[in-house]
Amino acid sequence: MKAMARIIERIAYGMHLLGGFFLIAMMVVTLLDVLTRGLFTLTEGAIDFTILGGIELVKYSLLFTVLFILPHSVSRSQVIVDLFTEHLQTRTKKALEAFYILCFGLMGAGMSVSFYHSVEEASMSYETTQDLLIPLTYFYAIACFATAMLAVSAATYASQLLFCTKAES
Repeated sequence: MKAMARIIERIAYGMHLLGGFFLIAMMVVTLLDVLTRGLFTLTEGAIDFTILGGIELVKYSLLFTVLFILPHSVSRSQVIVDLFTEHLQTRTKKALEAFYILCFGLMGAGMSVSFYHSVEEASMSYETTQDLLIPLTYFYAIACFATAMLAVSAATYASQLLFCTKAES
């Protein structure tokens, strides 16, 4: 179980790093898009280096940033209000946290199922992005994997909270 948890943790950490890359890429594309549109406006259309599909690149980069960062962050970034839990025993606090994390995992599983159905629908209709004409099945499949990893990561962390004594809280 510990080896499987470490593998899941490493995959989630790799996804976290990839999410950071998408965040930086999103910022660079936004900056370049603003600069090239400004240059286009200043030259009254004489110089056109505008980025085709810049809005789509930013949109999907944001999607992947959020979805790739969540599996790693689910066990590290939860805010707990001590006002309600300060008088509870440590075991009860861990059980409440595990319940919350499991609910988060259920949300990830539901999103994964929804993205899976979107993959099927997009593949049947050959749906593509508007500007870049990239098949949406790719985006939906990556999002399906990321949300499935969120569900697996949350379930793993919740089981560590409930059954192991060394789980962080």
